[in-house]
Amino acid sequence: MRLSRYFLPILRETPKEAEIVSHRLMLRAGMIRQQSAGIYSWLPLGQRVLASIGRIVREEQDRAGAIEILMPTIQSAELWRESGRYEDYGLEMLRIEDRHEREMLYGPTNEEMVTEIFRSYVRSYRELPLNLYHIQWKFRDEVRPRFGVMRGREFLMKDAYSFDLDQEGARASYNRMFVAYLRTFDRLGLKAIPMRAESGPIGGDMSHEFIILADTGESQVFSSRRLLDMAVPGEDTDFSADLSPIVDAWTTPYAATEEKHDPAAFERLPESERVSARGIEVGHIFYFGTKYSEPMGAKVAGPDGQMRTVHMGSYGIGVSRLVAAVIEASHDDAGIIWPRNITPFHVGLVNLKPGDKNTDLACETLYARLAKAGVEVLYDDVEARAGAKFATMDLIGLPHQLIVGPKGLERDEVEIKNRRDGSRQNLSPDAAVNWLVAEWR
Repeated sequence: MRLSRYFLPILRETPKEAEIVSHRLMLRAGMIRQQSAGIYSWLPLGQRVLASIGRIVREEQDRAGAIEILMPTIQSAELWRESGRYEDYGLEMLRIEDRHEREMLYGPTNEEMVTEIFRSYVRSYRELPLNLYHIQWKFRDEVRPRFGVMRGREFLMKDAYSFDLDQEGARASYNRMFVAYLRTFDRLGLKAIPMRAESGPIGGDMSHEFIILADTGESQVFSSRRLLDMAVPGEDTDFSADLSPIVDAWTTPYAATEEKHDPAAFERLPESERVSARGIEVGHIFYFGTKYSEPMGAKVAGPDGQMRTVHMGSYGIGVSRLVAAVIEASHDDAGIIWPRNITPFHVGLVNLKPGDKNTDLACETLYARLAKAGVEVLYDDVEARAGAKFATMDLIGLPHQLIVGPKGLERDEVEIKNRRDGSRQNLSPDAAVNWLVAEWR
């Protein structure tokens, strides 16, 4: 993509309304535009990151056996009355009427709707276990939206819903999602710690939040330091096997949110092992049994032919929130530092002297060769000072910068800068292409 043809509205000044690093950098890097309190448009650079996160989330959900659907954002109030939640949910729910005076709502979550889908089609235990998920926009009318997309009113979420014949099967489904979440956040470059947590308005009696540690976190969390060094299950994980040993290993060390914190148990840890920090929630999983299936009549015929109420769980990942969480965990004074799996482009190609015949030719050749090899390049071909070009590239945080100028070309050299550690190397144009292609293959 040529910068001269791209839409990248960089801000040189820090917006006054931005309170935390991720909000400041997302606004400055032209990733989002606020439309009203807690509601944002996603601009091209932000949309590319959002799509990459969604892709990884999908891959790990699919790997764990979940099946993707897509449910609407607008729901009928009648479904929520069936479950008993319509009046209980509170002012966060945006309630509306259509032109026929039917009561509707902008969905904050989808337990009721997915239960209605399930009960309409599934009749036998032989069709279980079943896990349906989607990635869809939600709306919760926060009384005080803040921190940009970290606590917005409209947000993109992956929510999955499992259906099982009994509690034992539901626990196996819970474990599959638990392990899938460990893998998902690891692939996003995050160290997420599963912590015992409150279920809130979702309900249920088994719940874990996945928390990344960050100074700007919303709440206090408490954890054993051992969890920071544990290896995440690999790509060869067999999701059809018994995953309880993995889950037990991750839930035995102490880890709890403030609401579930047991000071006495925490104090029994050696002082060197205690971690007390701020945390950002990036995922939340729940088992809630028959909380929704019982009142809504979601039943299947069991092996004995008797009708049984299914056991359910739900599993959420804040896809749009993750963009901000990654930035909170990976930035420096100059800007964002994207993990390689979700970077909007692989390489920023910087032409230090647009209009110079030799420099233009070298850049065009490099751009074409890298693109042909599948390396995604943002080519800065605009007229600007070198300092401004470097500042923009550092701000948007692409993993590598390929810097081309007339003086270097006189020596048959271009420069590659690693954004994360600042290291630089001078190579011939051919060697630079080969190095970058090998790096991103």
